[in-house]
Amino acid sequence: MSQRPGILADSAIAALFATGALHAEAELDADQIQPASLDLRLGAKAYRVRASFLPGPTHKVADKLARFSLHTVDLTDGAVLETGCVYIVELMEGLKLGHDMSASTNPKSSTGRLDIFTRVMGDYGQEFDVIPPGYEGPLYLEISPRTFPVIVRRGSRLSQIRFRAGHALLSEVSLLALHEAEMLVASDAPNITGGGIALSIDLEGREGDDLIGYRGKHHTGVIDVDRKAGYDILDFWEPIYGRGKGELILDPDEFYILVSREAVHVPPLYAAEMTPFDPLVGEFRVHYAGFFDPGFGHAEAGGSGARAVLEVRSHEVPFILEHGQIVGRLVYEHMMDKPENLYGAGLGSNYQAQGLKLSKHFRPD
Repeated sequence: MSQRPGILADSAIAALFATGALHAEAELDADQIQPASLDLRLGAKAYRVRASFLPGPTHKVADKLARFSLHTVDLTDGAVLETGCVYIVELMEGLKLGHDMSASTNPKSSTGRLDIFTRVMGDYGQEFDVIPPGYEGPLYLEISPRTFPVIVRRGSRLSQIRFRAGHALLSEVSLLALHEAEMLVASDAPNITGGGIALSIDLEGREGDDLIGYRGKHHTGVIDVDRKAGYDILDFWEPIYGRGKGELILDPDEFYILVSREAVHVPPLYAAEMTPFDPLVGEFRVHYAGFFDPGFGHAEAGGSGARAVLEVRSHEVPFILEHGQIVGRLVYEHMMDKPENLYGAGLGSNYQAQGLKLSKHFRPD
């Protein structure tokens, strides 16, 4: 494995199992290792808890579960997780990291698009989704469906983990140079501040189609997270049309699927992550951060730019979004090595060359 700083690629992630830094209670799924991340699988038991928690520096997660668990749910054959409830599930993968390696986690794209709030924690953890260097122990996933009740089972994959050695983040100077060489976002005058490159919202729609997004419906049926193209869009979503206004009023605590105005490119030797825009600029936020793998939207992987799908909520008060308003930033990190398989290059990737697109669970129009 290369020792230079960076995000571990697929072959290096596979090697972690050989060294014991990663272990799993069952053989890996054939497509579980992604170009720059590993999908994490649910174990067989979910604990319904009174409230979210962190274990803190002196406790294991199991200690807190003994205090806060209300009941357990057997996931072996599948079970419904209800909206508004908080569940903790031990994952099938565990870690024994060296002191030169850390990790971070994020919901998978499909998880965010279903408004399933998830975050990972480990024993003695004081932060969600951050795994410190040298961590040894199990991983647990907090799950809270927000809009739709969902069916999950042992082996369902809602979250993903990235491994990094050293400091891999590009500086603003390096980010601008990479954009000028590779056109990271489809903009001649990119807004690069705060360590990232800005993405803005598209509220005009495509030529000949003024569909600009979707709003989640209430009181729907359940969605099986492992069922692809199994549901009608209109049973779960209300389409939103721009009608030439170039603006959208976000209602408090409603869930919206929108899309970036700019197409995104992630070159093969880099990985990207979506970070929420500064909440001080308005009462809204992109609800879920997300990983963008090497090759996303890139010509080498069969892409010609792919827009970022955004999961958006307003808080406290209604808020007017306007076309072109900045809603998030992409930060880029170096890869340690080029992945053997890029996103979209024969991997069956669901969102290569995407525009406005719901999760893979819904049948195309």
